[in-house]
Amino acid sequence: MANEKFDQPVIIVTDPASGGQEAIGDASACLDFLLKRWRGKRSEKHRAAIQACSDTSSGRRPASFARKAFIVAAREAAILVTP
Repeated sequence: MANEKFDQPVIIVTDPASGGQEAIGDASACLDFLLKRWRGKRSEKHRAAIQACSDTSSGRRPASFARKAFIVAAREAAILVTP
């Protein structure tokens, strides 16, 4: 199982009330967040990000693929701080 790091971490809001943020730096952390801590809508973009992270973790896709899919889902959920 590959766990290639993202070129740049994706910064997201984890707690809107306090302004808490988190840097997601690889597909494994991304998948964990999407499956266990996602508070947004479980949309098609969310499902696509899960698939992209799974594909990246298994070595079928590059880390950039998972990062882009996660950014799209995070933007839709209005939790993206910086890509």
